[in-house]
Amino acid sequence: MEEQVPEELQDPATIKSALKQKRVAVVGMSSKELRASYFVGFYLKRNGYDVVPVNPRESEILGITCYPSLQDIPDPIDVVDVFREPAAVPQIAEEAVAVEAKYLWLQFGVISPEGVSIAAEGGVKSIVDRCIKIEHARYFGRMHWLGFNTEQIRATRD
Repeated sequence: MEEQVPEELQDPATIKSALKQKRVAVVGMSSKELRASYFVGFYLKRNGYDVVPVNPRESEILGITCYPSLQDIPDPIDVVDVFREPAAVPQIAEEAVAVEAKYLWLQFGVISPEGVSIAAEGGVKSIVDRCIKIEHARYFGRMHWLGFNTEQIRATRD
């Protein structure tokens, strides 16, 4: 059974505000080109974001230094975009609070009420079960095949 995500964790105003930030740490980013985390990092970089890969098994991704954890990153982070299993999120949320990130963004299927609670207690806003790449495309007009922004994404045809 699919877990329900409260509407406030998918609030369009919060999403738009997060998308206006410039420095995104992609936690769990892979150097494998066919992985979603790689493609999302590539997309964000191509669209003007300062992408910071976070993966203890990598030293460099997309020509960018990769850090083992959020706390190893030397400069401030605006958004922490998570491509890890839900069980890893509470620790990542604690790190996001410690580095004073503004947003904790949990990708599709990464649902952690405990992580969201930790983030909220530390003043970090959360977005849950959404893809930052898809949301960027939705709100900045790079989604629809005709080239305009419909602000709608559905899995079913009309």
